[in-house]
Amino acid sequence: MPAPDARRSTHPTRRQVLTAAACLTLLGCVVPAHAAPAGNEAGPFFIEPLAAMPQPPEVAARAFILQDLASRQTLAARQADLSVEPASLTKLMSAWLVFEALRDGKLRPEQTLPVSELAWKAGMAGSARSFLKAGSSVRVDELLRGMVVHNANDATVALAEGLAGSVEAFVERMNRQAEVFGLQATRFRNPEGLSASGHRSTARDLSLIAARLVTDFPDALKLYALQQATVAGVAQPSRNLLLFRDPTVDGLQTGYTEAAGYGMVATARRTSGGVERRLIAVTLGAASPEARANETQKLLNWGYSAFDLVRLFEANQAVATAQVWKGRDRTVRLGRPVPIAVVVPRGQGARLQTSVVRQEPLMAPLRRGQTVARLRVSLGAQHWQDLPLLALDEVPSAGWLGRLWDAIRLGIQ
Repeated sequence: MPAPDARRSTHPTRRQVLTAAACLTLLGCVVPAHAAPAGNEAGPFFIEPLAAMPQPPEVAARAFILQDLASRQTLAARQADLSVEPASLTKLMSAWLVFEALRDGKLRPEQTLPVSELAWKAGMAGSARSFLKAGSSVRVDELLRGMVVHNANDATVALAEGLAGSVEAFVERMNRQAEVFGLQATRFRNPEGLSASGHRSTARDLSLIAARLVTDFPDALKLYALQQATVAGVAQPSRNLLLFRDPTVDGLQTGYTEAAGYGMVATARRTSGGVERRLIAVTLGAASPEARANETQKLLNWGYSAFDLVRLFEANQAVATAQVWKGRDRTVRLGRPVPIAVVVPRGQGARLQTSVVRQEPLMAPLRRGQTVARLRVSLGAQHWQDLPLLALDEVPSAGWLGRLWDAIRLGIQ
């Protein structure tokens, strides 16, 4: 087989503002129903940190990870695959399922759900509750505020039972969705996060659930950003201390069990160096509520100060044009449906170079969105990142005569 064809792109490297409109799902636009996050056509959701990355600060937590959502790059991690109790960070997956049900019309905000004895007991079993009364009925939008803002166990169980019919059925959905997300280290035993045998996750998996929640349901951040909420007549503040300290933080969840310690999944959106960026930070096993807030804030501040986000190509822009054999069209445009952006150490953006690598010959038929090449990104002489390039157009097969002619031409070559 011929060697891969590597071609230098002549497109200039530019540092540009990633606006919410341009970033599509990454910075707050709605994803179509049932759509997977664009730009995740092949490979893992996040790319592993590179050896040349700046070293993160010391973080007083058992495990942590910091993700850049626009570039899908992991900026720093320690013990990110350590199996731990997720505690109330479990509710990120519960929330994803509830927001999906609201999107699909399986739940309505004004709909009322009963508060069972089981939901009431879940509230009494931990300190996080909305003080719901057994036998009462509460609107879905109130229960959602209780789960998101109060971190309430009783509201979470009431939503789980109302959506799936039972806690057991809801947990089955949680675990099926974890499989869809590719979370091999996560297993749920309940929807609220109370300690249970086999109820496990990792910092890496929790960051991925958070990323999917933010990209699939960006409007959810309006709830996660609330500093307080009233549910069933009881007003309570959010347990996310960063909401009161950093106006760029708009979520997401805190958690605590005796075995897990204090954990947090936080996300922030800031403009840094003229570029708008969203980061997700996960810290697990901190010593106190104050410590988890401080250490998470430290990670976020470092992520914004130590890196630049560089946008290389626009959404649906042709990175290259490839020759197609046995197709109705002779060429196909290669690119991605979202802006192509990478993170580099601060001040290093001008050293970025790109080339396209693909196998020849490229045969029709080609589906729109089919992965047909890779964009190789280098930082100076160092390989930095590979990204899949997709066919931006459909190329059907040619007629029998066209296919025969191309077969003859390929045989001559």
